[in-house]
Amino acid sequence: MFEFLGDPGTWVVALVTLTALEIVLGIDNIIFISILAGKLPEEQQGRARVVGLGAAMLMRIALLFTISWVIGLTAPLFAIFGMELSGRDLILIGGGLFLLGKSTLEIHGKLEGEEHGGGRAAKAASFASVIAQIMVLDIVFSLDSVITAVGMADELWVMIAAVVIAVGVMMVSAGPISDFVNRHPTVKILALSFLLLIGTSLVAEGLEFHIPKGYIYFAMAFSVFVELINLRVRGKAEPVHLRDPYRITDPGEAGPTPPLGKSPNPAED
Repeated sequence: MFEFLGDPGTWVVALVTLTALEIVLGIDNIIFISILAGKLPEEQQGRARVVGLGAAMLMRIALLFTISWVIGLTAPLFAIFGMELSGRDLILIGGGLFLLGKSTLEIHGKLEGEEHGGGRAAKAASFASVIAQIMVLDIVFSLDSVITAVGMADELWVMIAAVVIAVGVMMVSAGPISDFVNRHPTVKILALSFLLLIGTSLVAEGLEFHIPKGYIYFAMAFSVFVELINLRVRGKAEPVHLRDPYRITDPGEAGPTPPLGKSPNPAED
């Protein structure tokens, strides 16, 4: 290791490149954690983000110390319809299906879900359940991240340093990203759509249909660019409101929901 330190030109380039790649690969993790943490009371959201990203970092480091096992996951286990599937493929397929199902339910809940009013609210997600869901996807994202790291660097300490630095950057940026997503309902739906896209790519990857990640990230970046223009054009206009089953409304303040197509103000009809 110390001989490797003697050639900074080699390990610095590897560290910077791998750190940047880990941050890019962690974007989907931040989005997922932000969506789930938004279900918790405001005072618990920051802790959930830190715990979720901290768990992701520890999981990545643990996997790096078991590189031989991780590489072994790429060995075929069985074949179906002429397609060889490995342990990694099964994990990616399972994680992708979980992400597709979770994102679909979240979008349905925001757009078509039952609006709870009259002082009642849906039971809020518990801290433990949110962390458990984050951990499930951490396994998938960590596995993909570690396999990428192993293919780009030769020294274990460089991989670990890149993971620690990348997670540190994500911890700092997760708060502002989460606040921005939760403050703009259209951005939240866009973020959930990203998770659908990522889930689809994970399932495709597990089935040996390789979609270049550059295409996925370009589509996400372009969508964000268009949405930022929309936010700029709308300016201070009143944003749309998504259904929030966890919010308790005051029956004295909120009247009955008007029929579809009717204005709540009779003077406007």
